[in-house]
Amino acid sequence: MERKKLRIAQMHWGFPPIIGGVETHLTVLLPELVNMGHHVTLLTGSVEGVKARYMFKGVHIQRTPLFDLNWLFKRGLAGLDDEIKKLYSDFFRKVRPDVVHVHNMHYFSKNHTRFLKEICMKKGIPLILTAHNVWDDILFLQLTRDTGWDHIVAVSHYIKKELIGAGIDDNKITVVHHGIDPFAFHPGGKPRSILKKHPDLKGRKIVFHPARMGLAKGCDISIKAIRLVKETVPDVLLVMAGTKNIIDWGTTQEKEIAYFVDLVKIFNLQQHVYIDFFPLEDMPQMYNLSKICLYPSSVSEPFGLTMLEAMAAHKPMIVTRMGGMPEIIQDGITGYVVPVKDFEVLASRIVDLLVNEKMRKRLGFTGQSMVRRHYTTRIMTESVLEIYYNLLKKKA
Repeated sequence: MERKKLRIAQMHWGFPPIIGGVETHLTVLLPELVNMGHHVTLLTGSVEGVKARYMFKGVHIQRTPLFDLNWLFKRGLAGLDDEIKKLYSDFFRKVRPDVVHVHNMHYFSKNHTRFLKEICMKKGIPLILTAHNVWDDILFLQLTRDTGWDHIVAVSHYIKKELIGAGIDDNKITVVHHGIDPFAFHPGGKPRSILKKHPDLKGRKIVFHPARMGLAKGCDISIKAIRLVKETVPDVLLVMAGTKNIIDWGTTQEKEIAYFVDLVKIFNLQQHVYIDFFPLEDMPQMYNLSKICLYPSSVSEPFGLTMLEAMAAHKPMIVTRMGGMPEIIQDGITGYVVPVKDFEVLASRIVDLLVNEKMRKRLGFTGQSMVRRHYTTRIMTESVLEIYYNLLKKKA
């Protein structure tokens, strides 16, 4: 029996050109829901120079300053209640959703979440949260515990465990790992255009750090490791990506990037570290150009979508034993897992992979096979839809 096609309202603070794991996840999930016949609208934050309403691969995008966290942080949240209520009222009247699915709205603003729950309860619409992150403070506990989510999607078993630790009934939590189109990162392409944009990459052994720049992502550890690697592999080049267009709640990004630039200068690594912004469309070429990828996070990373991208591109990845990353990267099978902040062990693993092409290929091939079997867009989207239909059945 064919299931009803749904009208799905999605909400998140950011969407490209804002870059981040959640934003990238939405560019994958939402178009796939459309491809499966559903009507999808995303309510997200405004970005200077981007239209307030437009279509993205069949998805209706609506932007508002009231979801722009960078603006909200500077302005403050006081005095916005009436505007938030009107925004939701107009949005629901136009979209008429069967389900509402929000991302990381268990943090940042009590009023955005409280008013949303009120209107969903009034209209009898299931409200689903995807928890892409957890935070160690009272606001996270309050919004996670007290909102009364109809169901929570956790992006890893690590996140589910943290939610249970916060007091959420495990029966209300489903783990749905991220998924990607594995063929979008298929290896073997010739990265001519990326080399034209970035000629300094030509002829170098590229070690790619694809996560956005920040201390939490282990950028400083990568720089310290490459200082040791270059003694054995003189033509190594660490490429660091994701330096602008992010949600910077607390405005720490610029300070941390300045520290990394100073670190490069202090260690005299200007010829061995390359820092730039790479838009989403350039990422497949960057993976193809790379020998290996790094994600030496120093905090409990909830998942790390770049792991799947690297694996799909047939590249081994080195991560730390933090959060959900060891659920995906298996030590000695699809990459390596190293101790947190241990730049010496990280450097040793980088050298091992750079000098051992056979090992690189073996780990890369295994990773690519795992992505195609377990972490595709279709698998992820069908799992999410199953949650929608189960909730609608209960509501009925």
